[in-house]
Amino acid sequence: MDKVVACIDGSAYSHSVCDHAAWAAARSGAPLQLVHVLGRREISTLPTDFSGSLGAGAQEMLLTELAALDEQKAKLAHARAGLILDEAKARIAAQAQPEAGFDRPSVTTALRSGDIVETLAEIEEQASLLVIGKRGEAADFAKLHLGSNLERIARASRRPILVASRAFHPIRRFLIAFDGGPSAIKAVEYIAAGPLLRGLRCTILLAGSTESEARRQLDAAAARLRGAGFDVVAAVEPGYPEEVIAARVDDGGADLLVMGAYGHSRIRHLIIGSTTTEMVRSCRIPVLMFR
Repeated sequence: MDKVVACIDGSAYSHSVCDHAAWAAARSGAPLQLVHVLGRREISTLPTDFSGSLGAGAQEMLLTELAALDEQKAKLAHARAGLILDEAKARIAAQAQPEAGFDRPSVTTALRSGDIVETLAEIEEQASLLVIGKRGEAADFAKLHLGSNLERIARASRRPILVASRAFHPIRRFLIAFDGGPSAIKAVEYIAAGPLLRGLRCTILLAGSTESEARRQLDAAAARLRGAGFDVVAAVEPGYPEEVIAARVDDGGADLLVMGAYGHSRIRHLIIGSTTTEMVRSCRIPVLMFR
């Protein structure tokens, strides 16, 4: 069975990631795996080149001392990672059922070393959903910035990604930011075919376009969801998508935002920015992203 994979890093978002992941796994009927990835910088400080600044004897002595420090640092990093994973697993086990009518998911843990994007590329082959925090340890207090790995993971992953908000709140209704593109259509199909959001109220919003073809695609998407048993409201609103969507969220119109992720090239992103980045950065509710 495909599993829900949650990335835990010891940041202020880790508890929320646990709660969102437990909710998603319970609703999906899937096992949950908590993963902590030790980056290379966390376990090694040993330089590879002294550029001839030290004599051979001094270099050898310094390298020996640095190797011993690296060994100790690696042991401490692994011990800390184990504690983070144990605490996360205990948090899920100690909670009441994530939602009435759903069983608590089975939980396993995994400690990996290396690049987080490469690691998740290997793990996600058996995953139906990835869960990550909006910010990591280095960005806990940088409210205007996202975690350095979030966009890298979102651009590389082939699985839906649930970006946890700062704290978990009950999810009863969700908003799909629909633009007629492949990612939005993929999101609609995923929701219609799977159990994750079944029984929740749905609004599907087309923002910034009133063209007849876009409206036809919106109506087709709404019909697909209704055919799957969802209570759906379809709406069209002119304006800049990020402003229209943000206004809906701020008005309390959703507990979860569903949207496509990074649908354009990095060059276009550098020139005109990214709706995805802006929405995830400003949104106070969790975001379920599709590519």
